[in-house]
Amino acid sequence: METDCTTDGAPVRRPEPLPAGTRLLHIGPHKTGTTSIQGALFAAKDRLPAHGVEFPAHTRHPMEAALAACARPAMIGDIVPTDRHWTTLVKQVEATGRRTSVVSSEFFADAEDEATVARIVRQLGGDRVHVLVTLRPLARIMPSQWQQYVQNGLRMGYEDWLRHMLRKAPYEQPTPSFWRRHGHDRLVGRWAAVVGPERVTVVVVDDRDRDGLMRTFETLLGLPEGLLQPVPDTANRSLTLAETEMLRNLNKEFRGNGLPDELYSRLVRNGAVMHMKNACSPTPRDVKISTPAWAAEAAAARATEMAERIARTGVRVLGDPALLAAVPASPDRAAVQDEARIAPEVAAQALYGALAAAAGAPVRHADPAKARTVHQTPSKELVKVLGHRCLKKLRRH
Repeated sequence: METDCTTDGAPVRRPEPLPAGTRLLHIGPHKTGTTSIQGALFAAKDRLPAHGVEFPAHTRHPMEAALAACARPAMIGDIVPTDRHWTTLVKQVEATGRRTSVVSSEFFADAEDEATVARIVRQLGGDRVHVLVTLRPLARIMPSQWQQYVQNGLRMGYEDWLRHMLRKAPYEQPTPSFWRRHGHDRLVGRWAAVVGPERVTVVVVDDRDRDGLMRTFETLLGLPEGLLQPVPDTANRSLTLAETEMLRNLNKEFRGNGLPDELYSRLVRNGAVMHMKNACSPTPRDVKISTPAWAAEAAAARATEMAERIARTGVRVLGDPALLAAVPASPDRAAVQDEARIAPEVAAQALYGALAAAAGAPVRHADPAKARTVHQTPSKELVKVLGHRCLKKLRRH
C-alpha cells in the first residue's frame, strides 16, 4: 500500500497529479465531504477548463444518474431514476474528449457487485477511470447517516438503529444500504477488483483540517491551490437531536396514516425540513446526536479491522488510516435527553415550510438563474404568494 500521511507531526507529502486525460470518479461514500466537494467543483465549473479539467455534469450532483447506474431506487417520493439519466451523464463525460474530467456522487458507493462496477467503469472510459474514495471515522458517520435516514422516512430511534447495525446479524435491517456504503474495506475491494489497486485512491478525511479535502482534489486534478472553495449550503447541514426526533415522530404519523410518498417528499423533506434547515441555524444550546459509548467503541473496532483490510488491497491511501478508528467525545447522555427540546421558532419554520410547499413550492422567476425553491425564498414573499393563492381559491368557490 502506498501511503502519504502525517507521522509524529511530519508534514504530509503531496500526491502526484493524476495523468492528463484521467476520468476521476469520486464515489463517496455518504457523509465524507461529498456535498462540499461537489459544490466547490460546480462553482468552479467555468474556470476548470483553463487548467485542462472538465466537470461534465450539468448539476452539482448527478444523483439520478448514479442511482440509475447502480439500479438503486430514488429517495422516498422523488423522481424515479431511469437509464436516460445515466446515458445523459455518460454522453457528457464522452464530450470531454481527451481532457481530464471529474464526476462525483456518493451514490456510486451503492453499486452492489463487481459486475455493476465493471459496467459503470467501462461506460465512463474503461482504463481511463481512476476511482477516488473518501473516508471518515465510522463513529462520526453513524449519527450523521442515521439522521439522514430519518429525513428519508426512517422511524427507528438512534440506539435501536445502532443495535440493528452493530449487534443484530445480518446487520441489514432497517437500512440495508448502510453497510453496502460503509463496509469501507468491501467497498474499496469491489472497485479495486475491477480497475486494479493502482487506479484507486483512498483519502482519509481529517476533520481538523477544514480545507484538506479541497487541496487534495486540487493536487490530484493538477489545479492551482485555492481554486476550489467551500460553498455555503445550509440545506446540507445535519439536524440536531431535537429536530431529528421531531421528524422521526412525524414519520410515524405519516406512515401510520398511509399517506403517499410523493406527499412526504414535497411537504416534509423538501418543504418542512428544507425550510427549517435554511431558516434556522443550530446554536450552542442545541443538542447534537451523540453515540453511546458501547456503539462508538464497536464502530471503532470495526473501523480498525477495515483499515487493515484496505491496507492489504494495495491501493494508495492519502492521510492517516488510524483516524478512521477515532471515537468522538460524548456528552452526558442522560443530561442530553433532558435538554433535547425543539425551540418554538424552529417548529414554526418547519410548519411554515410545509404550508408553503403545499401552496405551490417553487417561486418562479423569468430568469432561470434567479429561480428559487420555497426554502430559498424569504418568508414575507411566501406569505404573499400563499395568501394570493388562497384568495384565488376562495373566489372560485
